[in-house]
Amino acid sequence: MIEGLLTGLSAAISPFNLIMVFIGCFLGTFIGMLPGLGPMSIIAIMIPIAIQIGDPASALILLSGVYYGAIFGGSTSSILINAPGVAGTVASSFDGYPMARAGQAGKALTIAAICSFAGGTIGAILLMIFAPVLSAVAKLFWSAEYFALMVLGLTAIAAFAGKGKIVKALCMTIFGIMLATVGESALHNAARFTMGIMDLQSGIYFVTLVMGLFALPEALFLVLDERRSEAMANNNKIENLRITKEEAKEITPVVCRQSLLGFFVGVLPGAGATMASFLGYGIERNLAPTNEREKFGKGSIRGLAAPETANNAACTGSFVPMLTLGIPGSGTTAILLGALVALSITPGPRLMENQPEVFWAVIISMYLGNMVLLILNLPLIPYIAKLLTVPRHYLIPFVIFFSLIGAYIGQNNSTELLIMIGLGCMATLLRFGGFPLPPLIIGFILGGMLEDNLGRAMRKAGGLEFIWERPMTLGILVLALALLIYPILRDRKIRSDQ
Repeated sequence: MIEGLLTGLSAAISPFNLIMVFIGCFLGTFIGMLPGLGPMSIIAIMIPIAIQIGDPASALILLSGVYYGAIFGGSTSSILINAPGVAGTVASSFDGYPMARAGQAGKALTIAAICSFAGGTIGAILLMIFAPVLSAVAKLFWSAEYFALMVLGLTAIAAFAGKGKIVKALCMTIFGIMLATVGESALHNAARFTMGIMDLQSGIYFVTLVMGLFALPEALFLVLDERRSEAMANNNKIENLRITKEEAKEITPVVCRQSLLGFFVGVLPGAGATMASFLGYGIERNLAPTNEREKFGKGSIRGLAAPETANNAACTGSFVPMLTLGIPGSGTTAILLGALVALSITPGPRLMENQPEVFWAVIISMYLGNMVLLILNLPLIPYIAKLLTVPRHYLIPFVIFFSLIGAYIGQNNSTELLIMIGLGCMATLLRFGGFPLPPLIIGFILGGMLEDNLGRAMRKAGGLEFIWERPMTLGILVLALALLIYPILRDRKIRSDQ
């Protein structure tokens, strides 16, 4: 391992590779800030350029920098205009955007940058230490364990159910799972619930859903509610960029917990940064004291620190199955896997032995890349936050424009625009009715994977016997049940003490 680290270090700190790290991080940060675009399209476009570089390590360092740079920078649009830049930063908008509306945009961006750096850095260190071991652990997960993992992820809905809203949160989760069943499933080729619309055969595009549920309603609310628009205009002073010692102490244990959680979730193929961010948010809310728990969704710094740390750590962890097993953990790592093959690199357990300079150079570059991202982003926070000083009548068209562009680019058809507008109108009515929207997103993200893995596990076991026949599956399901019961028992004890 020491020899491999030294080999990777010598490759990563070469002047050319340092330039690749900087270019990748800069492009990734910029792309991540644009609502709805994400790193997948830019990585796909850059693969021919990366191939022309010649050196596989340099090419992969460039593409990897774009990936974790996008996750790092994706929180910016989530915090400032409630339009998530990438899927993994949706949870960051739940408390980041309320902080921006309350005049703490600079502080929110600072917390996001620091937590992203911490999560990515700790993830890179864990990757150095545990990559060979975790590749063997990932092999133990089959469809049954992934089904249980999806159930565990669904327990996060408890974090979004305020007092008296558990039924509404559950309804929204079920609705999200229903939307996930639109189109063809991985187990069956027959189209479902498409109403004869050919463009729905591939399902509802995630970016379309997110833009419709969060960005468009926000623009509509600003148009309909003039008093709220004026209040936001009065909070446009960019101040309080630094966090206090008390706030640093408050988020430190959150960063430590979520770095570990995010990394190990990222290691599991198919889980990824999005699931890690939602799961981290839900767990932190359940662990928070009663007075702090009430702040979640209203501008809690814990609620912002948790998903930002978890998604960056998961982004790093997702390189474990890709490099050591040849299994992509997300759509973006699937494209990176294709780039590996195009560069004549064979991912798998023997990659560390056959091409250690590639494996370790990428890992070392992640640590360097996170330092570059922090240095790149922190000085720019006052200027990025000035986006809130843009007059409302300019900002609203900007939000709508990028929402429409983000939805259209993903699928290249106009039906996505109509779906997004329909979802936007529906989300506006649901917000008036007091229905929480995050559970819908969680249900949509996990619903498809839940269905596919349940079907595969039942087909292999001949029924539901896999639940008690596989100890790891049973253990994860018991943990999920405990996470659901714990908040109920805790709240009941608080009421009895009062």
